[in-house]
Amino acid sequence: MLEIVVHEIRGKCVVHKIGDKIIIDGPRIVVERTDALCIHALPTLLHYALILEHKWCPVELGLTTPKDTGHAYMQCVDPGEPYTEGGTVIFKCRRTSQKEL
Repeated sequence: MLEIVVHEIRGKCVVHKIGDKIIIDGPRIVVERTDALCIHALPTLLHYALILEHKWCPVELGLTTPKDTGHAYMQCVDPGEPYTEGGTVIFKCRRTSQKEL
């Protein structure tokens, strides 16, 4: 199971706020425990979700540093100002058990 939390917002996001969570359990997004879900971020998150859930290797994937192996970092594809009126959301992901959530 993965817990993905909105860690930082650079610019503005009309969907997410800092602290929002997305819970993924296997092939299922746990909608009733997910605060918000943006289609701009979804492709990036889903790209790594399966690998991170089954083989936790964020350093090998280039999603964190060797100093922070307990988390993976990803971001949405909206580049923000001056290219769009939105902003980039940085997500912090960790692997969890159902007991923790």
